Amino acid sequence: MITILRTLGASALVIWFYVTAWFVLSLALKRNDVADVAWGLGPTVLGWWLYVRAGVFSATPLLLATVLVTVWGGRLAWHVAARDFAPGHEEDARYAAWRKEWRNFTVRSYLQVFLLQGFFMLLVSMPLIVLGSWPSPASPVLTVLGALLWFVGFGFESVADSQLAAFLAIPREERPRVMDRGLWAYSRHPNYFGESLMWWGLGIIALGVPYGWLGLVGPVTITLLLVFVSGIPLVERRHAGEPDWEAYKERTSAFLPMPPKKD
Repeated sequence: MITILRTLGASALVIWFYVTAWFVLSLALKRNDVADVAWGLGPTVLGWWLYVRAGVFSATPLLLATVLVTVWGGRLAWHVAARDFAPGHEEDARYAAWRKEWRNFTVRSYLQVFLLQGFFMLLVSMPLIVLGSWPSPASPVLTVLGALLWFVGFGFESVADSQLAAFLAIPREERPRVMDRGLWAYSRHPNYFGESLMWWGLGIIALGVPYGWLGLVGPVTITLLLVFVSGIPLVERRHAGEPDWEAYKERTSAFLPMPPKKD
C-alpha cells in the first residue's frame, strides 16, 4: 500500500505540472476550451511517465494499458481539437459564458477548470497508477479480458462519434432534429458508454496485481462523471423541452445500449 501511495503522490505532481502548463497555454490563447483537448492527453502522459519510472522496459500490463490509453487519448484529443478549433470556431460557449460571469476569472479558471480537471484526471488514471506501482506480470486471464472489453468500448466510442459527425455534416435544413440512427438508436450517448467501457477494461487489467481493486476507482469515477456530472446532464440540458428530443428520450436508453421502446 505504501508503494501505491508513493506512486499516487508522484503522479499527482506530474498531473499538477501538466494541467498548469495547459493553463498557461489557455492564457496565451485566451481560450479555456484547451482543457477539453488536455483531458485525453493527460492519462497518456502519466502512463508513459509511469512506464519510464518503473524501469521495466518489457511487455508488462502497464505497457499494454499505457498503449491503450494512448490510443484512447490521442483519438479523443484529435476529435475535440478538430471540432473546437476548426477555422472560425470560437471558444466553447460554456467557457465563454464563464469568462463573462466569473469574478477573478484567471484565478477561478485555474482552480475550477484546470486543477479540478487534474484531480479527476488523477482519479480516472488509478488503473495506470496501480499498474505502475507493481510493474510485474499480472493475471493473463484478467489482462486479456480487460483488453477485449477496452476494444469493445473503443469501437463503440469511435463508431458513435463517426456517426454523429456524419449526421452533423448534413445541411441543417435537411437533417432530422434528433440523431437516432445507428448506435444512437439504442443509446442516447453511445460515445459516453464506449468511453466508460474502455476504462472498465483497464480497471479489470489492474485487478491482476496487488491492491488492484484500487484501480476500479478510475472506471467508477469516469462513469459517474459521464452519467451524472459533465457528460449526459450537460448535453441533455441543451435539448430539454424540445418535442422531438423528448420523444427520443422517452423511447431510448440514456446510457446502456438497449432496444428502443416501441411507441
